[in-house]
Amino acid sequence: MIRINLLPVREARRKAGLRQQVVVWAGSVLGALALAWAVHAYISHDIDTAERRIQGLQAQLKQYEPQKAELEQFKQKKTEIEQKLAAIDRLERSRSGPVRMMDELATHVPERVWLTGLRTQNGSVELDGMSLDNELVAALLTRLEASPFFRQVELQGTELKQVNDLKLNTFRIRAVLVIPGLDEAQEGEAAGAGTSS
Repeated sequence: MIRINLLPVREARRKAGLRQQVVVWAGSVLGALALAWAVHAYISHDIDTAERRIQGLQAQLKQYEPQKAELEQFKQKKTEIEQKLAAIDRLERSRSGPVRMMDELATHVPERVWLTGLRTQNGSVELDGMSLDNELVAALLTRLEASPFFRQVELQGTELKQVNDLKLNTFRIRAVLVIPGLDEAQEGEAAGAGTSS
């Protein structure tokens, strides 16, 4: 019987299998390292590109900072000019207010009613006058209430007096003076100041 020693062949096969596993393992590790390096290089390139883009955009923003500052100054000047124009408009309306009030009184006072006194203070008006009867005073009250220049028209009192052999009713009327358009302008101005601040 022939005996063959297979130990060196098995040992050689085992060494060859071990070498093959080491080569596969080393190849896998090298492949993983190469892949990790490629991903790292790609991400680093993206980060560098993004940083350069950010720096470029920041440089562009710095170029526009003087224009932005000018725009803010223009907005502030515009607000100041609008406030000044509103104040001028309000003054113009309030300046013409007494003249318009006198014209309104002249057109609303009925015949046979005479105004003997007129006082204004803090937006209220007090009228003194005489009439032939109470109906004319009532007509005056109705006309003043219908006028856009007067609010809260109230009769303070009437009294019968003898004037030059005539019996006349004296009266006193109190009302709040309104200048049409001025209240709306003040409300708009207040609303504008509230939004700009």
